[in-house]
Order: sequence, then C-alpha cells, then structure tokens
Amino acid sequence: MPDIIVYSSPFCPYCRRARALLDSKGARYTVLDVGQNPHLWDEIAQRTGRDTVPQIFIGGRHVGGCDELFALDRRGELEPLLNG
Repeated sequence: MPDIIVYSSPFCPYCRRARALLDSKGARYTVLDVGQNPHLWDEIAQRTGRDTVPQIFIGGRHVGGCDELFALDRRGELEPLLNG
C-alpha cells in the first residue's frame, strides 16, 4: 500500500468524511494536523497551490480534497491507487 498523507483539521467536516472513506477502504494514512502545526498551511500552499483542508496525497500524488477523493471512488479509481 502506498504512503497516504492527509493534511487535516480536527474541526473540518470534510476532513472527517475523507478520513472515514479511507478508513472504510482499510487504508492506513498519516494525518498532518494543521491545527497543531500552523506552518503546515504554508506547506499545503507550496505543494498544492490551495489553502484548504483536507489535502490528500496517495503515493506522493496529490489527489485533491474530499470531493476529489469521493469522485475517484465513484469512478472506481480509488482502490487501484490505494493498492499501489
């Protein structure tokens, strides 16, 4: 399984939804909490050009946020990514 990174905030409902989807797929991931590490906002902006959470990386590939993650799942493209 590829490395999965989720930039997240504990109060963000979209972050919770994205993590719940990953959990339902049995994915193991690392959460980078922007609430505990505010410098991560700069990192998100540099890596993605965005300023929102969640921002999700699978195997080093930026897949986007919650909506994009669910879209990948609907198209049947998420599981192949998770399986490497």
